[in-house]
Amino acid sequence: MHSAAPPINPAARPSLDGARVLLVDDQPIIGEAVRRMLAEEAGIEFHYCQNPAEAIETAATIGPTVMLLDLVMPEIDGLELVRRFRSDERFRELPIIVLSTKEEPAVKAEAFTIGANDYIVKLPDRLELLARARYHSRGYVALQERNEAFTALKASQQKLADDLATAAEYVRSLLPPPRELAGAEADWRFIPSADLGGDAFGYHALDENCTAIYLLDVCGHGVGAALLSVSALNALRSGSLAQTDFHDPGSVLEALNRAFPMERQNDMFFTIWYGVYDASSRELRWAGGGHPAAVLIGSGLEAPKMLESDGPLIGVVDGLSYGSERLTVPENARLFIYSDGAFEISRPDGSMWRFPEFLASLIAPVAAPHNRMDRLISEIRAISCREEMSDDFSMIELAFRD
Repeated sequence: MHSAAPPINPAARPSLDGARVLLVDDQPIIGEAVRRMLAEEAGIEFHYCQNPAEAIETAATIGPTVMLLDLVMPEIDGLELVRRFRSDERFRELPIIVLSTKEEPAVKAEAFTIGANDYIVKLPDRLELLARARYHSRGYVALQERNEAFTALKASQQKLADDLATAAEYVRSLLPPPRELAGAEADWRFIPSADLGGDAFGYHALDENCTAIYLLDVCGHGVGAALLSVSALNALRSGSLAQTDFHDPGSVLEALNRAFPMERQNDMFFTIWYGVYDASSRELRWAGGGHPAAVLIGSGLEAPKMLESDGPLIGVVDGLSYGSERLTVPENARLFIYSDGAFEISRPDGSMWRFPEFLASLIAPVAAPHNRMDRLISEIRAISCREEMSDDFSMIELAFRD
């Protein structure tokens, strides 16, 4: 192998109708004859190497698109030279036309077996030689262009993957740590998809008694969706939405709808669930814009309570109103807020995991110290038969203290 060999000279390739021909033949008279055959042809560039020991170095220097190789030469015969070229990574795909004074089936078979592309009894007719040289060169040039395009595509895909991974880490860095809040303990799970959806979430104290909890999901995937989700997240955390009462969920959604019209966000919009918990009164107020309903479970509830998100999508239509709902949180209750990536799961057969199945999995009892969110993630991976998520998985669990 010549893995450490210098690269082929990056001289401009001929067009698809041209050819850069390298003839390796120990007889100068053959070299001159072939040169004259090709001399008047437009786009044909001819090179000659008399010493077969110098053939690989010469090929690396001129970068041929097709090679003519004499079969019988001193020191190194043509078949051995074919083997050497094919063992060199740089010339694995270079078209090689073997020239021979005899048309012997056994020799032909061996030549093709070790990697020759064609076999001509020399000296051939000028038109035949020209046609074969153009044909093999055209295929080689097209192959090289395809390989370069594929390499560029792979590099572009890798850069995109790196950018998405960086964006995902940035989003993760903005998420709050699991911690105790006023009257509750907050925990979460976030698993970005390979394409990175537009999920973001958080919670923070509004005052000594009240905590804001929110989760949003931007339409689409990629860095653009992540940037919009981060912008909305920062607006919520910084309190930068003008003339907004952050204790009033409906007012918060109206402010977000004004601040992020889709025509200024590359036609992207988002859904959101936003709640405020008052530990002094155990009252939870919430509002939603097109987002999946939050789920409240607890021993004080006969069945899971769906905290619906009936408001319009954020950023689609200006000037909309958003109402707020409220309830008193029962003892030993837990609240789950999530994105649609937690339940819109496709099975290998193309069927979808239904929401009732998701809900049943979420509320099923767990044995300590297991976590409902971790169990749900394991079930999703088992159902989809894949480790990676097709959409961002985002979920907040709020465990209310008695």
